[in-house]
Amino acid sequence: MIREATVHDVPEIRAMIRELATYEKAAEQARATEEQLHAALFGEHPAARVLIAEDDGTGEVAGFALWFPRFSTWTGTRGMHLEDLYVRPHTRGAGHGKALLAALAAICRGHGFERFEWMVLDWNEPAIAFYEGLGAELLEEWTLCRLTGGPLEELAARAPAVVRAAR
Repeated sequence: MIREATVHDVPEIRAMIRELATYEKAAEQARATEEQLHAALFGEHPAARVLIAEDDGTGEVAGFALWFPRFSTWTGTRGMHLEDLYVRPHTRGAGHGKALLAALAAICRGHGFERFEWMVLDWNEPAIAFYEGLGAELLEEWTLCRLTGGPLEELAARAPAVVRAAR
């Protein structure tokens, strides 16, 4: 079963985020607290939405998908960015990942979104094969850029005074 997450799912979502970060060899980077997730997902201005996959037989939470809308200047339309897709290892192979992606595709179609995009680590061969099996196109010519920490602060310090005052 696929369903929208509720506030009661926040501890389970946080646990799965940590499980995913451990799998991706980056557990120390998964610092989001339950309070932060609660505000981001269920606060006054939600930043993202989450779907939960539950095992039909046991009712156990098998996985989740966290997404948010994005906008394409080229198409002039909104799209969907899938930030995280995670299915717990002991529940894999039962169709939860495909069901989550199918539900997200249906949300895209229902909202008129033309693009459904996400990232995958280049070493995650099982995920790459899974996505390609669904017909996903891997855009190898694009490289993700990221500013954090000191470089982000240094660049922000160069902003015009009007922009710095609005922070």
